Amino acid sequence: MFSRPVARAALAAQKRAFSSTVRASEKVAVLGAGGGIGQPLSLLLKLDPHVTSLSLYDIRGAPGVAADVSHIDTPSTVKGYAADQLDAALEGAKVIVIPAGVPRKPGMTRDDLFNTNASIVRDLAAAIARVSPEACVCVISNPVNSTVPIVAETFKKAGVYDPRRVFGVTTLDVVRAARFLSEITSADPKDAVVTVVGGHSGATIVPLLSQTQYGKGVAGETYEKIVHRIQFGGDEVVKAKDGAGSATLSMAYAGAKFANAVLRGLKGEAGVVTPTFVKSPLFADQGVEYFSSNVELGPNGVEKIHPLGPLTAEEEKLLAACLPDLKKNIEKGVQFVNQTA
Repeated sequence: MFSRPVARAALAAQKRAFSSTVRASEKVAVLGAGGGIGQPLSLLLKLDPHVTSLSLYDIRGAPGVAADVSHIDTPSTVKGYAADQLDAALEGAKVIVIPAGVPRKPGMTRDDLFNTNASIVRDLAAAIARVSPEACVCVISNPVNSTVPIVAETFKKAGVYDPRRVFGVTTLDVVRAARFLSEITSADPKDAVVTVVGGHSGATIVPLLSQTQYGKGVAGETYEKIVHRIQFGGDEVVKAKDGAGSATLSMAYAGAKFANAVLRGLKGEAGVVTPTFVKSPLFADQGVEYFSSNVELGPNGVEKIHPLGPLTAEEEKLLAACLPDLKKNIEKGVQFVNQTA
């Protein structure tokens, strides 16, 4: 049992993980709130001072999660919605986070999840297009390289697509990169932030270690190992959980961190920049319509897409390996919507 001072200090530390600026009046919906990512994500969003109303939806379990989370002593209100209440859950939402879908198991790639999760994401996107077309949509459901195009194509068919408001959450790659780099350099992770570009699976993940103070000196076998670990960190968790799930807790943290950045941007905070997978001009001439790079967030969602900046020879090789796979992933998502229409 914690003493009161320790408990207060713990809560203060949690709140410091998010922005401490004035709370925005925003409703956030979590679609898939009953799952392995959705439950801890809902908990973390309840702690975010920018969230004033939390709407939790799932095909099962969301009302129970909402009842549990609603007891936390932060100002936001929480309501859970059952399977037949999706439209009500979406009504008035400014930010919608989608962790819905099945998790990876040992031996599965993110592409193995496609057939199940693609249908789930398409159907949720259709409901969003109908009820809350102006919301910022943050897609966590894997494979993100394909599910983001699925959301975009579904919105296009409904006539409500705004590329500034559809995001693939790649924040876990950024979180992992900072943590793993801090482990080999003894730096504080907050000082070892790495821009991670490309996509959100395997070789499409390109960490730009050379652009951070602590990463630019990493070379040789050490460089190869940390790049591989950043690219395939999810496999590490899947193996360790031995069939019981994938990276749910760290993904929930990353999802909450990204949602917080979107909320701060919507509120008008200046200088909110983070990598995210969005419709991008950076490699459109090579047929890669979506790409993750540093993006400045603001009242309209995406305000500015930053160029990659100078790359080392190693990073150029990583990027060259990324683009063909990423193009295929994107095309797969686009084709899914067009073929199932």
